[in-house]
Amino acid sequence: MTPLLEIRAVTQSYGRSGAEKGALVLDQVSLTLNEREIVGLLGRSGCGKSSLLRIVAGLNHPTGGEALFRGEPVRGPVDGVAMVFQTFALFPWLSVLANVELGLRAKGMREEEARRRALKAIDLIGLGGFENAYPKEISGGMRQRVGFARALVVAPSLLLMDEPFSALDVLTAETLRTDLLDLWVEGRMPIKSILMVTHNIEEAVLMCDRILVLSSNPGRIAAEIKVTLPHPRNRLDPEFRQLVDEIYALMTRRADMAKATSGFAGLGLGMALPPVSTNTLAGMIEEVAAPPYDGKADLPALADSLQLEIDDLFPVAETLQLLRFAELAEGDIKLTPAGQRFAEMEVDQRKKLFGDHLLAYVPIAQRIRRVLDERPSHYAPATRFREELEDYMSEDYAEMTLRSVTTWGRYGEIFAYDESAQAFSLESPAAPIESP
Repeated sequence: MTPLLEIRAVTQSYGRSGAEKGALVLDQVSLTLNEREIVGLLGRSGCGKSSLLRIVAGLNHPTGGEALFRGEPVRGPVDGVAMVFQTFALFPWLSVLANVELGLRAKGMREEEARRRALKAIDLIGLGGFENAYPKEISGGMRQRVGFARALVVAPSLLLMDEPFSALDVLTAETLRTDLLDLWVEGRMPIKSILMVTHNIEEAVLMCDRILVLSSNPGRIAAEIKVTLPHPRNRLDPEFRQLVDEIYALMTRRADMAKATSGFAGLGLGMALPPVSTNTLAGMIEEVAAPPYDGKADLPALADSLQLEIDDLFPVAETLQLLRFAELAEGDIKLTPAGQRFAEMEVDQRKKLFGDHLLAYVPIAQRIRRVLDERPSHYAPATRFREELEDYMSEDYAEMTLRSVTTWGRYGEIFAYDESAQAFSLESPAAPIESP
């Protein structure tokens, strides 16, 4: 039987023009989607999940490879595919009813038929009585329900969902998620399959029949996990918890292997640094050091207690590993002796230890400090280091990396930074550091 959707060796690059090759976002991604299944694309921000979804929707054209819907190549927006976006994406000057009718009217459907189908979709999604309300008059959860009604009203075979619950508070998201699953299980939605993007591991296990884990830089299918738990699924069931733990272990194991072979999202100065604050790093160390963890924590349990998703949790944990304050393995985070000492220190001692580790393990921090030490003026413009980083990564990543190392370096007091002049300096010039 022909799959509903087939992705064949899709590659996507951004950021450059002409013959020069741009930043590689997706690399040789292939997958199939059959009828009557929910498939989740799970991964961190920047792994290309949303780019892949937009290619399937016909909104983007891949650099290489192709997407096929019912065996036909996707060349543009496809009849039979609808999408629910991360943000509400409603027209504020239109009523709920008019927003839902919009797609039908654009297809040339008669007003009476469009009105009938829109009212049916609004009632199905639980918004009966709010047809004449405007987006500003309803809650965020209700606005997202309008987005679902607008997608369902065109009776698509394939529903694409790009993190549709991430902009909602926890309770609202859970209610909408449960309602959607009920409609799916009961066969009340006019769709054949769902392809969804998420960075929430529990959400993926709760909703999906298959989970495709994407690695980052560039995005590739790193693993496929089948979820055979019957609906409705209980987050507290041992089998549910075990599967969540296994996915955390898989993702941390891959992160650990990447560091062993190529450093932290790159090698040497090609090491892209995430935008994690020193307060967050210190807070994570304190949390893991304190009871009930006492220096070692199960990442799923830590994520639950801190209400963090993988996009928030992993960059912090991996930065602590980069700085040798913690180790990641098999879904656990364990403080190193240096991390334990950090948790017990006073503020000034913490800064000194952090600065020492920053110079020892982060190449761009070493480079900035060495340049400042070697120059008689102990002064260097930020552009000098930004341009050097751009030899290894995109402009956006170079800017993010420079901002991160600037924040960390100021906290560790290994250099100063003048925001107005956009320049690094040594407030108290010290002897040049030795090469590691």
